[in-house]
Amino acid sequence: MEITVNQQSYSVSDTCCLQQMLDTVLLQPAKGIAIAVNQEIIAKSNWPNHFLKPGDNLTIIKATQGG
Repeated sequence: MEITVNQQSYSVSDTCCLQQMLDTVLLQPAKGIAIAVNQEIIAKSNWPNHFLKPGDNLTIIKATQGG
Protein backbone atom coordinates (compact mmCIF):
# COMPACT_ATOMS: atom_id res chain seq x y z
CA MET A 1 0.00 0.00 0.00
CA GLU A 2 1.05 3.60 -0.53
CA ILE A 3 1.48 6.14 2.27
CA THR A 4 2.88 9.66 2.32
CA VAL A 5 5.57 10.69 4.82
CA ASN A 6 6.55 14.35 4.92
CA GLN A 7 5.25 14.79 1.37
CA GLN A 8 7.14 11.76 -0.04
CA SER A 9 5.41 8.57 -1.18
CA TYR A 10 6.44 5.20 0.26
CA SER A 11 5.24 1.68 -0.36
CA VAL A 12 4.76 -0.47 2.77
CA SER A 13 3.24 -3.86 3.55
CA ASP A 14 -0.49 -4.06 4.14
CA THR A 15 0.10 -4.80 7.85
CA CYS A 16 2.62 -2.09 8.66
CA CYS A 17 2.46 -0.28 12.00
CA LEU A 18 4.14 3.03 12.80
CA GLN A 19 7.05 1.36 14.59
CA GLN A 20 7.73 -0.97 11.63
CA MET A 21 7.58 1.95 9.23
CA LEU A 22 10.25 3.81 11.21
CA ASP A 23 12.47 0.75 11.59
CA THR A 24 12.30 -0.68 8.07
CA VAL A 25 11.17 2.04 5.68
CA LEU A 26 12.64 5.25 7.02
CA LEU A 27 15.55 3.71 8.97
CA GLN A 28 15.18 6.53 11.46
CA PRO A 29 15.67 6.33 15.24
CA ALA A 30 12.55 7.02 17.28
CA LYS A 31 14.31 9.30 19.76
CA GLY A 32 13.27 12.94 19.68
CA ILE A 33 10.50 12.67 17.10
CA ALA A 34 6.73 13.00 17.04
CA ILE A 35 4.43 11.45 14.45
CA ALA A 36 1.08 12.69 13.23
CA VAL A 37 -1.12 10.47 11.07
CA ASN A 38 -3.68 12.42 9.07
CA GLN A 39 -2.97 15.45 11.30
CA GLU A 40 -3.52 13.53 14.57
CA ILE A 41 -0.56 13.05 16.92
CA ILE A 42 -0.04 9.40 17.85
CA ALA A 43 1.46 8.73 21.29
CA LYS A 44 4.81 6.93 21.11
CA SER A 45 3.42 4.15 23.31
CA ASN A 46 0.82 3.44 20.58
CA TRP A 47 3.25 3.24 17.64
CA PRO A 48 3.50 -0.59 17.72
CA ASN A 49 -0.32 -0.87 17.77
CA HIS A 50 -1.22 1.84 15.25
CA PHE A 51 -1.54 0.15 11.86
CA LEU A 52 -1.34 2.27 8.76
CA LYS A 53 -4.06 2.42 6.11
CA PRO A 54 -3.71 3.04 2.37
CA GLY A 55 -3.38 6.74 1.65
CA ASP A 56 -2.39 7.74 5.20
CA ASN A 57 -0.54 11.03 5.37
CA LEU A 58 2.21 11.07 8.02
CA THR A 59 4.12 14.03 9.34
CA ILE A 60 7.31 13.35 11.27
CA ILE A 61 8.60 16.20 13.40
CA LYS A 62 12.11 16.08 14.83
CA ALA A 63 12.94 18.00 18.01
CA THR A 64 15.91 20.33 17.79
CA GLN A 65 17.79 22.37 20.33
CA GLY A 66 18.32 26.04 20.12
CA GLY A 67 16.62 29.24 20.81
